[in-house]
Amino acid sequence: MEVQFREFNPFDLWIWLEFETTPSPMEQQYVEEVFNSWFYLGKLGAFNAENLQVQDMGVDISYMDYNVEMSDHIMMAPMHNMAEFQYEGTWGRCWFDLGTSDLISLDILINSLHQLSKEYVNINKLIIGGENEDWKVDARQDAMFADN
Repeated sequence: MEVQFREFNPFDLWIWLEFETTPSPMEQQYVEEVFNSWFYLGKLGAFNAENLQVQDMGVDISYMDYNVEMSDHIMMAPMHNMAEFQYEGTWGRCWFDLGTSDLISLDILINSLHQLSKEYVNINKLIIGGENEDWKVDARQDAMFADN
């Protein structure tokens, strides 16, 4: 799976997938479950790089003291909005307002889609941000998502 980054605006972000073939309804369901799960975690503030206590601890986390109160003293990092996933031929896309979630969220999404592509749905390309010459974004549609 090729990964491309284009113009990035976290508050107005299109994510595009190019599939090997037109995805079946079951393949669409797999893809949408990944994106919905990713968004719900983001909506709950899961992608907050200021609170990565376990990651920052290193390999040995046995008997680690986890500071639950730390999250009360850091800025929230929730995602704000997600549109419905759309398909056209071998392309799929979805619009997001990532809010103040941190960029670790994109690494997690890329890792998830990479594994999904290896096991369930052949994804040729993931494009994060910008425009897609093969499927233009209608200005009215773009404005509609921005108002959500």
